[in-house]
Amino acid sequence: MSEVVLEQQPDGYRVRGELSFDTVAQLLGRSPVHGAQLRVDLGGVSRTDSAGLALLVSWMREARHAGCDIRFSNVPPQLLAIARVSGFDRLLPVAAP
Repeated sequence: MSEVVLEQQPDGYRVRGELSFDTVAQLLGRSPVHGAQLRVDLGGVSRTDSAGLALLVSWMREARHAGCDIRFSNVPPQLLAIARVSGFDRLLPVAAP
């Protein structure tokens, strides 16, 4: 089974591993949303699919309800392509590099 890890960092969180249908369940219930601002570094994601995008959208929804400004950095090209095809690319809060 593939694995995905959510690691706390000094400036937010880092996701490492595969973010896919096989792994997103490992992160359900482990929302990183807290505080006024949150940065989630996706640079450690090795592979993703639409389930990965669904997880990010879920975190975005939680952040909005909590009044938290969430930003994703180092978004893999594969995830950006999925977001573009599904129309979420305009809604995905991507941090400047």
